[in-house]
Amino acid sequence: MSDLLRNREITVIGAGAIGGTIGAFITQAGYDVTLVDTVREHVDKMNADGLRIEGIRGDHSYPVKALHADDLTGPLDVVLLCIKGHFTDEAMQHYGPLLTEHGFVVSIQNGLNESIIARHVGADRTVGCFVHFAADYLEPGLLQLSNERTLHVGELDGAITPRLEALAELVGHAMPAEMTDNIWGYLWGKMTWAGMAFVTACVDAPVYDVVNHPLGQELCRLASTEVYTVGMTQTPQLMPIGVFDPMLFAPGDDYEEHATSAVRAVGDDMRGAIKDKTGMWRDLRVKRRKTEVDMQPGAVVELGRRESIPTPVNAAVVQVIHQIESGNRGMDWDNLDEIARLAGV
Repeated sequence: MSDLLRNREITVIGAGAIGGTIGAFITQAGYDVTLVDTVREHVDKMNADGLRIEGIRGDHSYPVKALHADDLTGPLDVVLLCIKGHFTDEAMQHYGPLLTEHGFVVSIQNGLNESIIARHVGADRTVGCFVHFAADYLEPGLLQLSNERTLHVGELDGAITPRLEALAELVGHAMPAEMTDNIWGYLWGKMTWAGMAFVTACVDAPVYDVVNHPLGQELCRLASTEVYTVGMTQTPQLMPIGVFDPMLFAPGDDYEEHATSAVRAVGDDMRGAIKDKTGMWRDLRVKRRKTEVDMQPGAVVELGRRESIPTPVNAAVVQVIHQIESGNRGMDWDNLDEIARLAGV
């Protein structure tokens, strides 16, 4: 057991589904935690009544200490960054200068935001954390936890350090947690999963239905294959994401059979679950807000361009998602036909 973080101030920036869940449980474990959010009503509700989390662990309210982002002045010691990827650069411009000399930032986000954070505060003050548990922000002061998944924390250079051990213990109070010497493998594994997930988000239907639709299944397979191919230029091995094994997209005689099985496994896993659609779908259909498409498929397209790797399906998904975000396109099944047309499938 490590006491390295017991007497340090922990600031969770972004108290939505992921940050709120982790913040509530590590507060309950006795750490000094402040949850920071931009929604004033959410902050006020948490301070007045605690943060209520319903779902697979029951329905409970957790006393927490919350602060509106405008009222956060620093200094900041240990920061758990739990915001959408497209806000990372702006957030680090603001919060980076507030970091203490020995402070550091843990990216508990989707995408490859560790590189952005490191540009602001240095790689030695940046830690990665792979996250894949399912939770949703329902309303101010109320979250829903739909499943549990192991968190993996890792130093950017692959070292196993006392800091990493302390972080694994910290976030382990929220979810099962492990240290890894291949955090980039986990992040790129999640990016490969996101390749197919963004395809499914284009249709207002459960993931299971989309991945079992003939064209939906093909597009999911092709999108994830593109991400796998780009990802393998960045790290030597992509790590499994729950039931999803990104290494099944490797070229070979049985490629199509293996890759299709990886896609279908995700649909089967989500069939009948509390959360049978993705967070991307929720951003588009429920919250009517910008997704992380530019930070995930968009980043793959850009890296693919640099590595001379074609990524036509991901490029098409980015276009279609942008049209849905702007209100110029619905979330109908013919979006799959449009992606196929744009990608030349």
